Amino acid sequence: MLITTSILMDNYKNYSNIAAKIKRLVIDGTLIPIVKGLYETEKSTPGYYLASAIYGPSYLSFEYALSYHSLIPEAVYTYTCATFRKKKEKLYKTPFGTFKYRDIPDEAYPYGVEYKIESGYSVLIASPEKALCDLLYTISPCHNIAEFKNLLFEDLRIDEEEFYRLNMSDLKELAGYYHTKNHKLLQSLIRRKI
Repeated sequence: MLITTSILMDNYKNYSNIAAKIKRLVIDGTLIPIVKGLYETEKSTPGYYLASAIYGPSYLSFEYALSYHSLIPEAVYTYTCATFRKKKEKLYKTPFGTFKYRDIPDEAYPYGVEYKIESGYSVLIASPEKALCDLLYTISPCHNIAEFKNLLFEDLRIDEEEFYRLNMSDLKELAGYYHTKNHKLLQSLIRRKI
């Protein structure tokens, strides 16, 4: 279970030295520090349960979400997350894994995010369509459709059959929020296939 320092301060308000109590709980393994002010009580908690709590607002996206949704064959061991208005990437190395946060456009941020409850944890993760749009935002622009298809199916290794099973109307609408050359090429590719 996630616990903040403020919850711990309230739980142990009758102790004369709350900081010493928290330190003892960390030493004996009852609390596992994640980032300043945030602790977990279970060593076996999957990292993706913690991503939105570590730095926010954020949701799981980019390579991690593409792997989660089986669009790419590789397992992804870094929890990649989307944020907005943060201006720079953040990287946190924790006992639960490495978490990387990077911006997407403000206009695109609220769309295409799925909310799930797993084992009592709130998990925010991009839909497969949104994860692809987020990732394309971070990649240097392609010049034409042939180059773009090569990027999708060769470089990123997105399964072509799975790609065409995506919700094309959602994908086309989401792409419109990014205003990049890659997203214009994506919309063009979608129009050719519909």
